[in-house]
Amino acid sequence: MENLDKCVKWIKGKGMTEFVKKFLEKDVPSYFWEVPASSTGKYHPKFAKEEGGLVRHTRVAVNNALSLFELDQYAFSAQDEDIILVALILHDTFKHGKKKQKYSVANHGVICAEIIEKDDFLPNEIKFRLAGAVASHMGQWNKDYKTKKIIAPEPQSELEKFVHLCDYLASKKYLEVNFKEVKT
Repeated sequence: MENLDKCVKWIKGKGMTEFVKKFLEKDVPSYFWEVPASSTGKYHPKFAKEEGGLVRHTRVAVNNALSLFELDQYAFSAQDEDIILVALILHDTFKHGKKKQKYSVANHGVICAEIIEKDDFLPNEIKFRLAGAVASHMGQWNKDYKTKKIIAPEPQSELEKFVHLCDYLASKKYLEVNFKEVKT
C-alpha cells in the first residue's frame, strides 16, 4: 500500500511534522489509502485511476510543490513551504466524505479544513492559513456538481493559489509520472 512518509520527510518544522503525522493517523478515513483519485476516472491520469491512486495523486502534488520551490519566482518562507506541503498532503483526505460515499464529495476540502480548524495542536495563525489552503485547493471548481452553488472558497493568497496549482497539475491526464524519479 502506498504511504506518504516520503512526503512528510520534506516538512522542516517539527511541529508541522508532528501535526501531519498525527492527522494522518488519527483523523484520515481509512478509505483514503485505497481509493482511486477520481471516482469516475474522468479527472486524473492513469497512475491515479487504480487502487491507491488518491495517495499517488497526493504524492505527485507534493512533488510538484518541491519542484516549483526551486524556482526564484516562488520564494516562500520555510514556514510557508511547510504549510503548502501539509496542505497538499491533506487536501484530498476526505475526498469521499467523513464516511465513504460512492462518489467524490464536492466540498471535501472544506470538510478537511473544518477538522484542521478544530485541532488544538498548531498555533491559530498557522492552523487557519493551512485550513484556507486546503479549503480552496479546488480553485474555480468550487461549486456543487448538481446544484452549482458555491461550496468552497477560491484561492486568494499566493500560498493558496500555489497549492491549487500543484493539485491542478497533478490531475492533468497528459502528465504521466515516472515514480522512480519523484522525490516523494
